[in-house]
Amino acid sequence: MAGTDGGRPSIYPTLLYADAKAAIRQLTEAFGFSEASVYESEDGTVMHAELVQGNGAVMLGSKGRGGVFDGAMKDAGPAGVYVVVDDVDAHHQRAVDHGAEILMPPTDQDYGSRDYLARDTEGNIWSFGTYAPEIRGCPRGYGAEPADRP
Repeated sequence: MAGTDGGRPSIYPTLLYADAKAAIRQLTEAFGFSEASVYESEDGTVMHAELVQGNGAVMLGSKGRGGVFDGAMKDAGPAGVYVVVDDVDAHHQRAVDHGAEILMPPTDQDYGSRDYLARDTEGNIWSFGTYAPEIRGCPRGYGAEPADRP
């Protein structure tokens, strides 16, 4: 299966922003992501960036940079991304301290998670919580192992 070697995630949410540099600032400062890489053109357009949170990552870039993906995303609306964090309340406080728009404060859910919702500078919805679904067939280190695997 592709993407299961070396402990790398196989799914990366990918977003385009009118102001990718502001998005990177908010995601790192308010939401605790770490920059893995940022590639800019000579005029400062973010051609590609990778931000890491835990064992997952999100890729992003500037709108209007050209290419097939940029064209396909031209009229796309906001997206929703869920990120697992260990301490929802501390994570929420960090977001509040950096001025993030909070849509729902930390809330205990009926299914056992504690999470909150925030909107980024361009309308994407970010959910941060403790729910980490168990995914059958997932490589070691990601979710639960299937019952029939030794």
